[in-house]
Order: sequence, then structure tokens, then C-alpha cells
Amino acid sequence: MHQQKIQDTSVSLTELGFGASVIGNLYRVTPVDDATAAVDAAWDAGIRYFDTAPHYGLGLSERRLGAALRGRPRDEYVISSKVGRLLVPNEEPHGVDTEGFVVRDDLRRQWDFSRDGVLRSIEDTLERTGLDRLDIVYLHDPDDHWQQAAEEAMPTLAELRDQGVIGAIGAGMNQSAMLARFLRETAADVVMLAGRYTLLDQSGLDDVLPAAQEHGKSVVAVGVFNSGLLSLDRPAKGMKYDYQDAPPELVARALAIAQVCATHGTTLPAAAMAFPHMHPRIINVTLGMRTAEQVGRNVELHDQHIPDGLWDDLRAQGLIRSDVPAERGRGRE
Repeated sequence: MHQQKIQDTSVSLTELGFGASVIGNLYRVTPVDDATAAVDAAWDAGIRYFDTAPHYGLGLSERRLGAALRGRPRDEYVISSKVGRLLVPNEEPHGVDTEGFVVRDDLRRQWDFSRDGVLRSIEDTLERTGLDRLDIVYLHDPDDHWQQAAEEAMPTLAELRDQGVIGAIGAGMNQSAMLARFLRETAADVVMLAGRYTLLDQSGLDDVLPAAQEHGKSVVAVGVFNSGLLSLDRPAKGMKYDYQDAPPELVARALAIAQVCATHGTTLPAAAMAFPHMHPRIINVTLGMRTAEQVGRNVELHDQHIPDGLWDDLRAQGLIRSDVPAERGRGRE
């Protein structure tokens, strides 16, 4: 699988990445054998970028991903995790986590973007994964913590990067405006942009993508299905958009895009995966993958031929913005 480098670093990512949030029991239980099989299938398909975080399953995702990668040649893959939420003992457990993961809540999340918090979080992640290093570390959802994240956490990560402890640093968020600030005002190399550059939402063109272009920084795109609405060939009522029930007008728009895809011999989810790669600063699309079957489907979608005329027609019909870049960001036929 083709790889692209995070600019001005030694870290290269495969175009498709493995998102490990779901193997942390996001929304429902994932048996450990299914999680391991998913990682194995991703490896066999040539995927070499794996993303996790302490938040995902209160550490379960990190433990499972580390175990599944153990024994693989360490220099052949890239792993990222995140800081900002320390896991600490939960003094008042209720039995099950309340933030979307089906795990016991013996631990709880504690916001901390301090220098000590960052160092402790990385140390804890290395212990949970059993790995010797992290290749990328992102600040995780620092929406309400800009000052400490920018003035304390990011300089701490930059120091570790400059010492060669980490290969690249950045931030990951569901909004694009603050990510643009991280690219313009801090030492970030890369940002993880969730849901803000998709077939249904191109708001990243207003801030973070121009910032990446201007400063020569890289972007990883996640949430490209917008929580599910773009994941099927024919979107239907009741599907999710940004974790909520999709409004009827967005379902109608997704259906219209799906119809244009069909006229070009492709499908809505294949186009949704290919779309971010059209921007020259986006070097990777990472998807949550729960089972080996999901991995197989995502790789198949990734490999589909997407005709250039599709994007032209979507622009002409007002279904995507007219300022969406016309040139492919990667060599894809």
C-alpha cells in the first residue's frame, strides 16, 4: 500500500489507517479474538498505520492493539496514541462506562494537558501497549483547554520529538478552527481532522486545510462516513450523522450524491473514502475496523476506481463545494 510522509518528519503513513477505537468496545462488545483478527487482516492487507487512545475503552483499545502488534517488526509500522485524558481510579463506579464504551468503569478520565500529565499519559500508554515507543502523539480533543494545550502540552511533545523519542506530534479534534490554530501557532506536524472534510461537510476548507497548505503541514482524515450516513450505497432514514440521527435534508443530499456515484460506476462509501485524498495536504484516511470482514470491505472500497468525472459532476450539481481541489492528492487511477 502506498505511503506518504508527514512533511518534515521521518514518519510515513499508509494511505489507509486502522482506527482502534471500536476494538475498545465502542457501543458494543467486540470479542478479543475478533479484535486480534481485525489487526491481523489489516496487516495482511498492507495497512501499517494504527491509531488508538487511552479514551477508547478506558485503555482496552491500547492493550488489545499492543498485544495484536507484539511480535511484528517494530520498524515496519506506525502507531499513534493521544494525550489529554489521564486514566485514574474511579472512586464512584457505576459498573459500566458512560462515554460510549462497553467496559467496566473502574477507571475514569481526567482532563490534563500539563507537562506532567502528558509525560504520565505517554508512560501509561507504553505500559498498556507493551511497546517501546510511540511514533505519533496527538493532543486529544483540547477544545476547552486551548491555553494549557498550546502553551504546555504541545511544547512538551515538541521537546520529546526533538529528542527523537516521538516521530511526529499534533492534535486531533472534531472541529477544524482550533486545528488551524495548532498548525499556525504551535509546533504541530500533523492534525487528525474528524468529520470536517467529507462529501457532506467541507468546512475544513475554511481554515485547517489552508493552514496546512500555507505552513507545509499534513492532515489525517477520520470520520469520513460522518458517523454512518455515507457508509452504505443507499443512505436511509434513521442513519447517524455526527453521532445524531441524520436530518432529512442531509439524508436527501447523501442520496443525491449516491445517485451520481452510481452513474459513474462507483458507490457512495467508496467515494467517501476517496474524497479526502483529493486534497494535497491529506495523506491518510483512517477508519474504525472491528472485524476482519470490515477490514476486507474497507480495503476493497479503498482500491476502487473513482473516475475524475464524478467530482466534476458533484461540483456542477452543487453537491460539493466549488472550491474542492480538482487535482488528486495521491496517485490513484
